[in-house]
Parts: sequence; C-alpha cells; structure tokens
Amino acid sequence: MAKCEICNKATTFGIQVSHSHRRSNRTWKPNIKKVRAIVDGAPRRITVCSKCLKSGRVIRAI
Repeated sequence: MAKCEICNKATTFGIQVSHSHRRSNRTWKPNIKKVRAIVDGAPRRITVCSKCLKSGRVIRAI
C-alpha cells in the first residue's frame, strides 16, 4: 500500500531515542502520491514517492 512502485521505497522501522536515552519504537513513512502516469504506453494510476516524481523517473498522464 504505502510503497513506491518505481523505487520500492516503503515504511521503515527504528527506535526513537530521547535526550535522556529513553527508547521507543517509531516509523518513517515515505511521501507517497497516487498519480496517473504513462506505463507501457498507456495511462495507469500508480503510487509513486515524491522523489521519483521530482527526478523525472515518472511521466505523468494528463
């Protein structure tokens, strides 16, 4: 669901450490957008991260 179909960027998990070194679990979620893009010559709705959109890896359909 929250995964880029171009670069496979997805949610990652880690530990948040406070100043007093108390540790708790946390997640980092990528900036995922649903866009209409040209895939194999036809427009299709795909989920793409904003980095792939800005870099030009995805050609948007209008």
